Amino acid sequence: RTHARTHARTHARTHARTHARTHARTHARTHARTHARTHARTHARTHARTHARTHARTHARTHARTHARTHARTHARTHARTHARTLGART
Repeated sequence: RTHARTHARTHARTHARTHARTHARTHARTHARTHARTHARTHARTHARTHARTHARTHARTHARTHARTHARTHARTHARTHARTLGART
């Protein structure tokens, strides 16, 4: 009985170490989503800069097509007077 009790504690420690890795993996999977959200918020600005540089050209084309008409009107109104002066000077 005494030997059994002594060996029980030793075995418990060994089993704890063995099961620790398995539990760590399970816990990691569970906590992964929560950590992902936190990590995303932390590095959102940094990633935004990198992502912006990567897709800048592609986005520029899409954005230009979308707001082309609206921008044309605004641009025309802004530089109407300047253009009138230039045109008048040539004439």
